[in-house]
Amino acid sequence: MNTGKTLFAQIMEFAPWSTFSRIVERHQGNARTRTLSCAEHFRALAFAQLTWRDSLRDIESCLASQPGKLYGMGFRHPIRRSTLADANESRPWQIWEEWAQVLIRQARQLYAGDSFAVELDEAVYALDSSLIDLCRTLFPWATCQTVKSAVKLHTLLDLRGSIPAYVRVTKGNWHDVNLLDHLAFEPGSIYVMDRGYLDFARLFAMHQTGAHFIIRAKSPLKADRVYSAPTDRQAGVICDQRVRLTLSRSVKRYPDLLRRVRYKDPATGRTLVFLTNHTTLPSLTICDLYRCRWQVEIFFKWVKQNLCIKHFLGTSENAVKTQIWCAIATYVLIAILKKRLHVAASLHTCLQILSVLIFEKTTISSALTAGDCTFARDVDPNQLFLFDI
Repeated sequence: MNTGKTLFAQIMEFAPWSTFSRIVERHQGNARTRTLSCAEHFRALAFAQLTWRDSLRDIESCLASQPGKLYGMGFRHPIRRSTLADANESRPWQIWEEWAQVLIRQARQLYAGDSFAVELDEAVYALDSSLIDLCRTLFPWATCQTVKSAVKLHTLLDLRGSIPAYVRVTKGNWHDVNLLDHLAFEPGSIYVMDRGYLDFARLFAMHQTGAHFIIRAKSPLKADRVYSAPTDRQAGVICDQRVRLTLSRSVKRYPDLLRRVRYKDPATGRTLVFLTNHTTLPSLTICDLYRCRWQVEIFFKWVKQNLCIKHFLGTSENAVKTQIWCAIATYVLIAILKKRLHVAASLHTCLQILSVLIFEKTTISSALTAGDCTFARDVDPNQLFLFDI
């Protein structure tokens, strides 16, 4: 048994703190700071994520309940809610964005060998966004609609290991298709998107980089058939065609041929039309890849259920983005820990266990190992039993 370090201290050892120091120095995050350094700031917010603390007073009280363990957990001074609130308001959120991106790159390297439902040599990404609703009175800067406020979490999810390859936090009224202008596309990779990202000029720019896309078509699609390939209608593929856009504006934006695949789901009877620039994949594989896009929806659902990004510790834009990026960094850090220790339990199970054992001084591997709970039976023959076991 590890009697020297708490579970929280062991978790923090998986973080590359030398890289973190360079990020802080680049943004001057510790300038004019006396008590709460950037490292302590992240530890406090990571503690809040791991233990489901949803207020500054809650964080302060829980940490103050274990004063003898705070130094070993990386806290050099007691955490005060006023100091933490000031740091959330004033410390640049770009520090936590860069920090999360560093952890994301490490996690992607660890999960690069994982497989998913479709066996392909190419990297496959799913692109989507999700709204995080906010109170219009408290968050007037996060305009989404006339009656609500929200921030939008844009995610490019690597389907091997469900690790986000790119994350961007914007206001709720920022259109999804604008994200295509900020992505660096990898030649040969496949990007699966919903029809909200359909913009022929941006898709053609992606096509010219050598990347492939699979996207749902909007109805109606004005295009002429150039060639039809044979299909297996029993599998649900109605047609596999090469088409050329007919509207002059569309032709100007995408002058090359597109591949159109029409698919009818045998289970639901729903007909979907896909557009892609990938000419060698079987048509049924294209349909299966779009079905795998649902993993990004599951990712958003998991994040909202398991991370504290519904109750915010501050109302400013800086405080909200700070909390979201620290939540993402904590999620990825636990994913790194899980992979390096070869833990069989799911991320959900790991977070649930850590939330109640965070102050315990035991090894992480033993704490996260799922085992059956057994009770020793008293072998004293003179002991009477009320119930038979």
